[in-house]
Amino acid sequence: MISKFFIDRPVFATVLSVLMTLLGVVTLLRLPVARYPEITPPTVRVTAQYLGASAEVVEQTVASPIEQQLNGVENMLYFDSKCTNDGRLTITVTFDVGTDLDIAAVQVQNRVALAEPQLPEEVRRQGINVRKQSTSLLLVIALESPDRAYDNLFLSNYTKINIRDKLARINGVGDVQLPGDREYGMRVWLKPDAIYKLGLTTTDIVAALREQNVQAAAGRIGQSPAPKGQEVEYTIRAEGRLKDPDSFQNIILRSNSDGSAVRIRDVARVELGAFDYSTFTRFDRKEAVLMLVYQLPGSNAVDVTRNVRAEMDALSHSFPNGVRYTMVYDTTDFVRASITEVVKTLGEAVVLVI
Repeated sequence: MISKFFIDRPVFATVLSVLMTLLGVVTLLRLPVARYPEITPPTVRVTAQYLGASAEVVEQTVASPIEQQLNGVENMLYFDSKCTNDGRLTITVTFDVGTDLDIAAVQVQNRVALAEPQLPEEVRRQGINVRKQSTSLLLVIALESPDRAYDNLFLSNYTKINIRDKLARINGVGDVQLPGDREYGMRVWLKPDAIYKLGLTTTDIVAALREQNVQAAAGRIGQSPAPKGQEVEYTIRAEGRLKDPDSFQNIILRSNSDGSAVRIRDVARVELGAFDYSTFTRFDRKEAVLMLVYQLPGSNAVDVTRNVRAEMDALSHSFPNGVRYTMVYDTTDFVRASITEVVKTLGEAVVLVI
């Protein structure tokens, strides 16, 4: 009876089938990528750096105070600490499934703040980072100069200034790390024999650098209350932080009674180099900068990867001549291949049915 109704009305049946097909296409485009809820425990990562310290020193002076304060954080399952010989500390705090990651990050930040007074001054000066970050690596991007027109120092600083922050602002990106980061830094290479002969210590040199390399407010001339007739007010601009090796070499370490002075250049060699030389990265046996892109927990890995690739394509148009990027590692290749096969299978089924 029902089949005869549609057979006698072919136009109505055709319109109805077209509407059902369109409805199926719209539904297909809005299907969720993940059918089931998140089963991976959310994580918060704490990182700190103690320059010049060994893994044992980092564990005793930095990791231990922070771990003592992290104990008892609400909904925390466990935490994992890793100390390395380049002075780096990484603590990954894992929370129970379903925990609000924003609240968890705030709780970890509050506990870290309680431990800061017990940490060395060098660690507090460098800062302690608390980030919501997945433990799984999403992408590895290499920035290189095939013709070696630029060294790793230039590539590292170019990446940090022009690329890293833009990638970190993409929705779903938890963090962008640069292993072997070669940030520009003023290197002061001390001469131990000269320091010994002049009766100085490394503490004296560090103190002089901190005292004379500051950005100070010099004040104003003619500021109210001023004498009667004073009509002009001047702002004094004094030389602030030093910018070149020659300025650092002229820093005074000690003034003698005869009017002479001991300067940095008498006991050290100053040059503009990298802040840290402890690690380096290579790609295809050439110097390169590697960017490790981590996913934000709960985000769509396929969408994040697509947006990162689009951003890198847009940024590549402004790269200096002789600089290019390569997608070294992409964890979503298998996912995209699986989606393509599913779409292909659906298409074949539709053709067969028609």
